[in-house]
Amino acid sequence: MNFNEFELHEDVINAVESMNYSQATPIQEQAIPYILQGKDLLACAQTGTGKTAAYLIPILDKVAHESNQHTGALILVPTRELAVQIDQQIQGLGYFVGATSIAVYGGNKGPEWDQQKKALSQGADIIIATPGRLIAHLQLGYVNFSHLKHLVLDEADRMLDMGFLGDIMKIMSFLPNKRQTLMFSATMPGKIGELAKRILHEPEEVRLAVSRPADRIDQQFYMATDNQKLPLLLHLLKEARNSSMVLFTSRKNTVEPIVRALRKLGMDSRGISSDSEQAEREIVLRDFKNKVFPVLVATDVLSRGIDIDNLSHVVNYDVPRDPEDYVHRIGRTARAESKGIAITFINESDQKYVLKIERLFEKELEKKSITADLGLGDAPVFDARRQRSTGGFKKKHGKRTPAAQNETSPTPNPKRKPRRKPKPPVQAGA
Repeated sequence: MNFNEFELHEDVINAVESMNYSQATPIQEQAIPYILQGKDLLACAQTGTGKTAAYLIPILDKVAHESNQHTGALILVPTRELAVQIDQQIQGLGYFVGATSIAVYGGNKGPEWDQQKKALSQGADIIIATPGRLIAHLQLGYVNFSHLKHLVLDEADRMLDMGFLGDIMKIMSFLPNKRQTLMFSATMPGKIGELAKRILHEPEEVRLAVSRPADRIDQQFYMATDNQKLPLLLHLLKEARNSSMVLFTSRKNTVEPIVRALRKLGMDSRGISSDSEQAEREIVLRDFKNKVFPVLVATDVLSRGIDIDNLSHVVNYDVPRDPEDYVHRIGRTARAESKGIAITFINESDQKYVLKIERLFEKELEKKSITADLGLGDAPVFDARRQRSTGGFKKKHGKRTPAAQNETSPTPNPKRKPRRKPKPPVQAGA
């Protein structure tokens, strides 16, 4: 479907053409008409399908038709990086419209805070904000959302995963009841449906199935213990020259240890997580995009909504628990018709998550064991039958091992006296 068929404002059409958008993606084709009609919307589509433009284009169309003296639209996002990226997209798409916008997020210094305060009090066409920083401004009493017409929750599932539900509901209390609310999510867990019932009014729903990763991605799975992962990675990359790689880890406290280990192995790397200072995160991300260093170690803060051009490799240091998160992670590579390699390490405890990925893909994935050949010792053995039969619990002779018991049983109290065995009843005539 061509964007001209949406009957958009001429300035928006010029903006779309200037951004080289030709045909609408499926999520755009289905979502834009509902948004233009002013309806609430719950939309589910994975990263890379054009969700951001699906709501920005119709919102900018409304900005082009209306004269706003106050903030007209608020977009809530889970991370600072996504806020900055959306703001940049608005600057591109909104150039012909003359739309004003600002990204409101934490970690800034004095001048940035004052700039955010001015925009929130005097108004901007579109505000993009992380929940925590926006609440900090709201609590000071100068934010003016009295004329807000559109609210967008982008990456809503990620915001709930990060514990922002309370912040979201608090922000709602500052907004007009009469507004258009749009929820965009990459996955649709039950808690998303519950939130939708609370904040959406008679919504339309658009749900696109999670697609398989692009065929251009060479997916490689290797069995390895935690101690074997980085030496194995060094071997796998020795033939990759001028590679640009993001290594994902699920735990933020492992980012810096992995960075130090990679540097000892001769691989220039830096790390980024939610604990990093904002200025540091911006510098690291900018330098990585500019090829200043080849390896970026990151948590899932970078797995969604962040565009990095010419990324040759994605490495999963551990297997994500949600198979759709796996799709989002490896979707960082092989973008714009390029090719890419996705390497995933599987240790003993991550095997059950691989089974979830196989169920999503409806096929068995090849797992390689090459550590012994490299002199790194034996790799863990993938035992699908045990994982399916035990649900992840280790069993021995039909009973849980002590390790498994400790995960579910309370720790014994050493001060508690052992319970005495009851005496046998006295029989008559004894």
